[in-house]
Amino acid sequence: MSIYSIRPLTLGAVHTYPLASRKSKVSTGEFAKPLAANSSLTKFLDSLPNILAAGDLRHLLRAIHAARKQRRAILWGIGGHVIKVGLGPILIDLMNRGFVSGIAMNGAALIHDFEIALAGNTSEDVEAGLGAGQFGMAEETGNYLNEFAKLSQRVRIGYGEAAGQFLNSGIIPVKHAKSSVLFAAYQHRIPVTVHLAIGTDIPHMHRTADGAALGFATHLDFRLFCACVEQMHPGGVYLNWGSAVLLPEVFLKAVSVVRNLGVPLRPITTANFDFIQHYRPLQNVVKRPTASGRSRGGPGSHGYAITGHHELLMPLVAAALAAGWPRKRP
Repeated sequence: MSIYSIRPLTLGAVHTYPLASRKSKVSTGEFAKPLAANSSLTKFLDSLPNILAAGDLRHLLRAIHAARKQRRAILWGIGGHVIKVGLGPILIDLMNRGFVSGIAMNGAALIHDFEIALAGNTSEDVEAGLGAGQFGMAEETGNYLNEFAKLSQRVRIGYGEAAGQFLNSGIIPVKHAKSSVLFAAYQHRIPVTVHLAIGTDIPHMHRTADGAALGFATHLDFRLFCACVEQMHPGGVYLNWGSAVLLPEVFLKAVSVVRNLGVPLRPITTANFDFIQHYRPLQNVVKRPTASGRSRGGPGSHGYAITGHHELLMPLVAAALAAGWPRKRP
């Protein structure tokens, strides 16, 4: 006998309804389909379930195809990890195919891409060098990247353009240029903007660092990035790959600048790709810029968060875009 004064409810009078009358979120038409051996890429993509992230991927890729067809900006924000896991050639191929209108980099992406262009390798062992004070002290990286900032200030071009111009100039041998995003983007005249926080990147430790030049270079690139974001209206796309703090903050401010100047920036599509979904990308890329974005009688803005490793997701996205997938609504 229970000591409680309250007793469990009896459920005999609960009302029910037929299952067939209920609207459900998932049906067998959306399920994954087993693949036959040696199936094509398109058949593999078609076999994905049209549920959650796989459904989001379909919607996102449709938005990218539409932006390309309508000549709206497709902007890629990339952190250093994207470059150092070997995805530069994927981005370069996407440039060739017309899926890249502009690239925003943080300082780490600039460093890794430059080192790959010059030496064919990058990503030092931090622990091995830190104890002796050798971490980040590669001579060429510090000297040249600081020289790019001074070139930017001297000729009044952005940091990313100065880097691309230098790598294409023939002043130094760039033996691995075919793997460099900076090199290829300059040849395609695709704007690359570099966004710094002073003190976060290894060139800032070098004797050649000039705070005024670095500040000028990255601020000019912020203004250039605002112009790129303006070209997203209406129907453009921004993709954030692997920057958890700096680029999401820059994108949010650029959105505010563009709207302050009278461009509604609606509808737009945004997405954050990362192996962990952090606060700032979710708020500043996925949610805030697309909030209240529904146009009267027209499509609304949408933001997507797709979780996974860059070295798997970016080749998948690029292959799908190259294949023209998805071709039609499933």
